[in-house]
Amino acid sequence: MDVSWIWKGIVIVLAGTVLLRIAGRKSISQMTLPQTVLTIAIGSLLIQPVASHNIWITIGVGAVLILTILILEYVQLKSDAAEKLIAGGAKTVIVDGEMKLNEMKSLRLTKEQLENQLRRMNVARVSDVAWATFETNGRIGFLLKTDAQPATKQDIIQLQQRIDAIMDQLHIHRSDIEHNEVKKNLFRDVARQDERDES
Repeated sequence: MDVSWIWKGIVIVLAGTVLLRIAGRKSISQMTLPQTVLTIAIGSLLIQPVASHNIWITIGVGAVLILTILILEYVQLKSDAAEKLIAGGAKTVIVDGEMKLNEMKSLRLTKEQLENQLRRMNVARVSDVAWATFETNGRIGFLLKTDAQPATKQDIIQLQQRIDAIMDQLHIHRSDIEHNEVKKNLFRDVARQDERDES
């Protein structure tokens, strides 16, 4: 009984893990086109030894594929023109709350697909988006209009400072308000009731 398929299976899993680790960790949705092709090619290639092809040739071809993708990525890092040629560039799909349907058509991106991605990023309305781009990894990048952006910590601090200034003008002291808040605290009421019950 030939049990060579056992060690071939082990070597394939180990070699595939090493090769794909060298290629880089990204989910399919974050991969560029060459990276996606590489992942599919490695998967198809690694199954070949099980069908009686030489396992070492398969691993060698996988290494060549990885080396090729690493060279392509290096070239993209060094040259904007090469990056645009190999991976393409981001395309604007929304401007000032309006979808650019012609651009979306060239990207084969439907209105529903765009809205789906925006919903997953907690964007309630397309009209709230100042700019949105379709990135080379298939994701949407966006900037909300100023009035639709959530408050930042800095916004809240500035608001608190304005409220404090108004309170100073009205001669209201924060300690008076905080004292009333303490009185209304439901948790303190329960704790006090528990203390009374224990006495």
